[in-house]
Amino acid sequence: MDTETLETFVEVMRRGSFAAVARDRGTDPSSISRQIAGLEQELGLRLFQRNTRRLAPTEAGAIYFARIEPLLDKVEEARERAADVASEPKGVLRVTASVSFGQRCIVPVLPEFARLYPTLTVELALTDSMLDLVAERLDVAIRLGPLEDESLVAQRLLAARYFVCASPAYLAQHDAIRTPHDIRNHECLLFALPRLRTRWTYRDKKGELTEIPVRGRILISTGLALHECALAGMGLALLPHWVIGKDLHHGRLVDVFPEFEVTPTTFNTAAWFVYPSTTRPPKKVRLFVDYLQKEIRDNPPWMR
Repeated sequence: MDTETLETFVEVMRRGSFAAVARDRGTDPSSISRQIAGLEQELGLRLFQRNTRRLAPTEAGAIYFARIEPLLDKVEEARERAADVASEPKGVLRVTASVSFGQRCIVPVLPEFARLYPTLTVELALTDSMLDLVAERLDVAIRLGPLEDESLVAQRLLAARYFVCASPAYLAQHDAIRTPHDIRNHECLLFALPRLRTRWTYRDKKGELTEIPVRGRILISTGLALHECALAGMGLALLPHWVIGKDLHHGRLVDVFPEFEVTPTTFNTAAWFVYPSTTRPPKKVRLFVDYLQKEIRDNPPWMR
């Protein structure tokens, strides 16, 4: 049996669907099904139970997967380590990030990265869903906030600083805001996530914390959309510096509380590079990480 067939089997086990693997590969589900059927015939084992509604591994299939998956991971790692000695990185670099962070911080620097490494293909998945790095065969993710999955290896990219901001037009037309408690009388633009839409936490220069409940009729799932609403004068928004930095600089938005630090969660939030294993990342990943770190340090993409 060839390695490609085994890789197909592992992908089907991870994705739980012939159709999902076929979509990833840009092929027909029947071709994936034929590969699996050929493997079953060669092994003399039934690897999956099939019906019109679901695909489930047999006991033999689950045992075979448990043995084969780590071996294929080792083969892929060996292939990548061998490729590291080449003068140019090759293959596919698979990256995921949130929609807002990707649009503001990754997309602006992609043209130059692609020019520097013409033999490297980049697959950038921008989503606010938390993708499984192993199941989706991702090389690196950029995650925001405190890290909760201890099985992943993380490297800090930048600290996240949040601002309560509003447009000059909104501030001119509504009651004055002098202290954090004053926002109770104002319309707030909120993230459509339970843990981010009920209260904002302030820290003064003495380190004292104040939690203020927030209310608002506009709840949106992405920072970029909240940013547009803030620019349109619809209310106060709590957004990170990499979304609104340029607008604060040019006066299109105003930092309502320059004497305070503010956060929707905790004050140790950051953007992190996250890797799916403890092994040393391959050259293509290291090049991308180094490049993005340098760009953010020397010429922040969100300020361009």
